[in-house]
Amino acid sequence: MHPQLTEKKLGSHPPPSVSLQIHTRYVSVDTDTSIPIVCLDFIQALDACHVDGWSRWTGACNQAKHDLNMCLRKERIDRTTKNREDAKIRRQKTEQAWKDLHDD
Repeated sequence: MHPQLTEKKLGSHPPPSVSLQIHTRYVSVDTDTSIPIVCLDFIQALDACHVDGWSRWTGACNQAKHDLNMCLRKERIDRTTKNREDAKIRRQKTEQAWKDLHDD
């Protein structure tokens, strides 16, 4: 059997305190050099909802998860839009450089 499968119980979920430790670890990082965490309020709200295991399985956290997904979607769309605009500018510079090279 694969070593990772023998170390863990299949289908088990980590205790809720583990996910809180993961997110608070990023919050305590020096903010001058770290990348800001987007949607932190939504992540913390979902973690707080998941503390109660029963809420997780009965759908009580669905709205918090939906809000987090919408926030992350907005961030992704903003990032891809910016990247697309940057790529157009880089492509124009490249085409201009090739045009200048062939004109000489």
